[in-house]
Amino acid sequence: MQTLDLRKLLKPYFTAGADPALLTVPVFSYLMIDGAGNPNTAPQYVAALQALYSLAYTLKFSIKKTQQVDYPVMALEGLWWADDMESFVQGNKDHWYWTMMILQPDLVTPEIFETARVEVERKKPGLPHAAIRLERFEEGRCAQVMHLGPYADEGPNIARLHDFIAQNGLQLSGKHHEIYLGDPNRTAPEKLRTIIRQPVV
Repeated sequence: MQTLDLRKLLKPYFTAGADPALLTVPVFSYLMIDGAGNPNTAPQYVAALQALYSLAYTLKFSIKKTQQVDYPVMALEGLWWADDMESFVQGNKDHWYWTMMILQPDLVTPEIFETARVEVERKKPGLPHAAIRLERFEEGRCAQVMHLGPYADEGPNIARLHDFIAQNGLQLSGKHHEIYLGDPNRTAPEKLRTIIRQPVV
């Protein structure tokens, strides 16, 4: 059995400092699912995460069985935006759109993805597996910072990140990106770690 230690191989892209910094993110392959509404109250959001994780683990065990390669299921990530970005900045979550996603190794081909998706749909009906896609995602140059604490307290760090981007003569481009390194069901809110990432031009 071969072990593909994605967390170690991709560590530069899944760690951040307390001070904002620039980096260039390569193209990665992701399981993605889109939705809208307040993630704290929308049933659609909960169902989307359940479907995403069930497919991610189905793929992991399929690769392990058929290719003798074991790898970890990576951290949950989210892209967030709104038609009126003022609603986003002010935290009016009912008007937010989101894409939730989990990075996949290149071992997961479109054919393997589709086979696993059909299998998990059969085993766990009622979840939106049909809405999940496998997509190559290119972010390029980004600025990012680590946020320590509850998600609701991200505002000052987002403001610091945006100030850093402006001070470096850059502009925001693309969608607000968060990488969730802690499990909110197992980690105290004050100890949650979230990478806040913003593409720039």
